[in-house]
Amino acid sequence: MTSSYEERTGPVEKSPGGPARGGAPEPPAPGVKSSRSTAYLLTLGLSLALLVGCLLSAAIGAYNIPLGDVLSSVQHRIGLGGQALDRVGESVLWNVRLPRVALAVLVGASLGCAGALMQGVFGNPLAEPGVIGISAGAAVGAVASIALGLTFFGNWTITVFAFVAGLATVLLVYALSRSGGRTEVVTLILTGIAVNAFAGALIGLFIFFADNAQITQITFWQLGSLSQATWPKVLAVLPCALAGLLIAPFYSRKLDLLALGERPARHLGVDVERLRIVLVLVVALLTAAAVAVAGIISFVGLLVPHLLRMANGPGHRFLVPGSALGGALVLVAGDLAARTVAAPAELPLGVLTALFGSPFFFWLLRRTRRKQGGWA
Repeated sequence: MTSSYEERTGPVEKSPGGPARGGAPEPPAPGVKSSRSTAYLLTLGLSLALLVGCLLSAAIGAYNIPLGDVLSSVQHRIGLGGQALDRVGESVLWNVRLPRVALAVLVGASLGCAGALMQGVFGNPLAEPGVIGISAGAAVGAVASIALGLTFFGNWTITVFAFVAGLATVLLVYALSRSGGRTEVVTLILTGIAVNAFAGALIGLFIFFADNAQITQITFWQLGSLSQATWPKVLAVLPCALAGLLIAPFYSRKLDLLALGERPARHLGVDVERLRIVLVLVVALLTAAAVAVAGIISFVGLLVPHLLRMANGPGHRFLVPGSALGGALVLVAGDLAARTVAAPAELPLGVLTALFGSPFFFWLLRRTRRKQGGWA
């Protein structure tokens, strides 16, 4: 049987007599070099595109700031020369635009990385963080805090309730899906579907008892937006995002081994159950933090990893950090479009991502079914 590694890199010819005399290792297969160079180019391209996107997002809006002035103000703030803008320009740039850009980067990176991890854990390129109920659980927490008028944590009440509810939901899903000390992927997904349905019912119940002002606030939150971005919110999501983004790449090799199948992965030394527990918790951390500050933003965790997989193959060594970069780029660009396409009005970011993500998802389903000759 051909391994998934060989499918990615092409067959590797081996000398009948083993390595060359003197113990010199065989040269790497051409596919490996090609894959690595493609990964480097994609990483460089995504990084440059993200930098340009951040600068444009900071400059463009209802109050336009020349790009040179943005760079000059940043240089001035970090003590590398430059010049401060006028009072209005400085306030718009540092109190409105840059917190929003920073939050878009963190939320997008979190959702993109979480999507790559989910697809690796489930072995399914159509998986995304909402499958196991994290987004729906966080939404229940936020909607409950709004509908019940809770103010335990002041302006942080919605964020705290959404984050705690999201984490609690994924722990509940995982506990319900375990049997005999093991967790079957199919059971985990089906449990997530049931929890999503129950969460939807709870949200509907809270909306039913909410007044008009609360319904408006709930609707706005569910549509997803970065319009309420502030530096305190950036600092709130920063520890969770950084923790998840730093932990995830260390599991890339194990995810590649898991792609061979559970039994081969166990034979190669992977503790599959422990791997799933750790990565599901990392996904919960990233997704709950993102949903808590930005509302429900769909399809980023589905589309970005799959596009990168199409471009460079399924190797997680690039896919995990690449999805973080790609998710950040998509959300920065999406937020810029949300602010400018219908100016002076602002489109909900979650609506925009779903509007463009849904057609791609339909195409992805058709492409997958056509390649496989039907669903197994």
